[in-house]
This record gives sequence, C-alpha cells and structure tokens, in this order.
Amino acid sequence: PVSVFRVDKSKGYIDLSKSRVNHDEAEACRVKFEKSKHVHLIITSLARKLETTPEELYKQFGWPLYKQYGHAYDAFKAAIADPEAVFGPFNLDPKTKEELVAIISHDLRPQRSKLRADIEVTCTEYQGIEAIRKALTAGEAVSTEETPIKIRLIAPPQYTMSTTSIDKAADLQLMEKAIEEVRKVIVEEGGSLKVVMGPKVVSENEEKELQDFMERAERENAEVAGDDDEDSADEY
Repeated sequence: PVSVFRVDKSKGYIDLSKSRVNHDEAEACRVKFEKSKHVHLIITSLARKLETTPEELYKQFGWPLYKQYGHAYDAFKAAIADPEAVFGPFNLDPKTKEELVAIISHDLRPQRSKLRADIEVTCTEYQGIEAIRKALTAGEAVSTEETPIKIRLIAPPQYTMSTTSIDKAADLQLMEKAIEEVRKVIVEEGGSLKVVMGPKVVSENEEKELQDFMERAERENAEVAGDDDEDSADEY
C-alpha cells in the first residue's frame, strides 16, 4: 500500500509514498487484498464450471454482495452456515447456487489448527505416579466433544498437551483451563506444575521436532533398559 502525498496537476504527476503508510493501514490493505483474491478465485472457478464470464457473475451477485456485506468474502463466509440467507435474494438458478455453495464450502471452510502446551508435572510424595496420573486425567477431562485434549509424556517430568481447533481463541482458553485443572489436582496431592510453553498454535515443523525428540527419548530409554537387563544377568 502507498499514500498520495503530492499531486502536480499541471504535469499530470502523482507522487506516492510507501513510508507514510502506518502499520495498521498496511495491515488493513493486506487483509482486503487477500480477501479479494479469494473472492476472485471463487468467481472465476464458478465461471469456468458454468461456461460464462466472471464479469457476468460479478454483475449478478458479486458487486451487490460487496455493497451489502462490505466485502463479498464476508458474504461467502456467512453462506457456509446459511446459503439461503445470503444468496436467496438473487434468485440464482439451482445449478449456479449449487456449484457456488460447493466451491465456497471447499475453499473457505475453516481449517483446524494444532494447539499445544508443554508442562512439567512432579510429585515426590509416596503416591507420586498415581498423583500425576490423576492430575493429567483431570486435565483431559476438561475436553469438549468438539475439542478433545490429549496429554502425552515427552520425557519425565515433561508432558505435552495438544488438540486441534477451529475456534483458536476459545480453545486456547480451554487449554489454559485444563492446565489449571492439572495444577489444582497435583498441588492437592503434594506435587507441583510448571508451564514450559503456554498454549499456542504450532506449525508442522514444531510438531515434527517434538515427535522426533519423543522417538529419540524412547529409543534411549529402551537402550538403558537393555543395559540394565544385561547387568542383572551378569550378576547371576
């Protein structure tokens, strides 16, 4: 995005400045551009299927949706839940409406994000292992049908809590609640909890790094166990 800072009418020149655009203006422009790209891809895809032109579809419902919803992208998102409310006023023929809804549902349906938090849970009391198991089970019990939370061992005393989410803001709060539930139970049992990494959206690379670490730790534990077995056999 750029801003106009000088106009020379006599020469027909317009001077533009990129540096005079603040961060908020630039971000708003970027979001609008990305939305417009999505809309145009949907319109052109529909035009190919119907053997018509994008211009005809923009005239039929595209431009009116921009006026009604502020942006056609927002109208398309609303149509995922209620297509009739969005497209009903345009009296689209059944084939056009069916194809349009199918394309929108495929292209704009929210993608699930992977959420993760890492915690350390310890308890040196007599019931240590059972206390930790009880606390972790309490954390998983915070799960909902839409957002199941799983807690896995990384390497003692570290555990990873994970889920997949469409509503990231709400589900990050749900994971915070699960952590507090684990903390509540383990403290009651005489143990403690430390948050190593708070709930966040993680990338595929971060997940792969964690999986590689867990597999490596499992192999090392297996090797140590094998050495112990050999030492025990030598004693006899």
